[in-house]
Amino acid sequence: MTVHSLAPKPDQYSYVFGGREPLLSIRPGDLVEVSTEDCFGGRVMSPNDLPSHVVPFTELNPVSGPIEVQGAEPGDMLAVHFVSIVPARPHAISSMFPHFGALTATHETAMLHESLEERVWFYDIDLDAWTATFQAKNSDYALALPLDPMHGTVGVAPVGGEVRLVVTPSTHGGNMDTPEARAGTTLYLPINVAGAMLSLGDGHARQGEGEVCGTGLESAMNSVIAVDLIKGGATVWPRLENDEFIMSTGSIRPLEDAFRISQKDLVDWTSDLTGLDTLDAFQLVSQMGLAPAANVCDPNYTMMAKLPKWTLKEAKAYGGVHARLRGVAAEYLASH
Repeated sequence: MTVHSLAPKPDQYSYVFGGREPLLSIRPGDLVEVSTEDCFGGRVMSPNDLPSHVVPFTELNPVSGPIEVQGAEPGDMLAVHFVSIVPARPHAISSMFPHFGALTATHETAMLHESLEERVWFYDIDLDAWTATFQAKNSDYALALPLDPMHGTVGVAPVGGEVRLVVTPSTHGGNMDTPEARAGTTLYLPINVAGAMLSLGDGHARQGEGEVCGTGLESAMNSVIAVDLIKGGATVWPRLENDEFIMSTGSIRPLEDAFRISQKDLVDWTSDLTGLDTLDAFQLVSQMGLAPAANVCDPNYTMMAKLPKWTLKEAKAYGGVHARLRGVAAEYLASH
């Protein structure tokens, strides 16, 4: 087991996917212990620090990477297994950001009313209790919420040499903001350039489905990922797998087209795994599928489509790579 470390310095964080030289080169099967900064770049240091005043829009969501995966070529699929994701600070931050979020006017959803008040919440994190405490700003209401750490932004270099800001999710992954990207999940990303050029960041100590206000419990993270390569296995859109579900993604506007993309991909994947024709697979997904929203606030919205793996009978995605990486993760965790 080869384990690498990646701890970028402040001037090494990236704000784009594509067009960057790698900070680290690894082989398929290697693990990486990676530290990531919160979406504000660590600049929001108290509830009095308004993000719009201290963080330029182009410097939101810094990501760690790129990580070059040796032997990765366009047309392959990258498997990224989240071994562990642990908040790195004793607090997480959420905020209302002007002209951002699902229930306020934005630059793309034009309204005559003013944007919502900018407000910042600090959540105390207790790793022993595995909680983050919500404290209302205008009353004494407080509530300990269970931690459910995830990475909101994970992706590879886009196709055709394109360079894209990290805030926009698309076929390369990016800022999908799905709570499904938690420890124990394998994310499959289609590779567009030699080396894949994987980057990740935007840790959330937890986040509700949809990320309705525009932020989760934003947190710097200490994470471990296991990375493998599936030769010739690329699909158009990122997919995920955990012990219970296979999951497809779609990231675009309007929301109904993101929904359609994710559902069509899940139908196609189900057909490939089971041998069912398209309409039989469509019927199965229609009756057993789930459709949580990942984000409805980013420049592209992201929808998920989930199917319980027991409905696939004995079929295994990508030759069982998820189960194999789960074994690698268990071996790592047992030794640390």
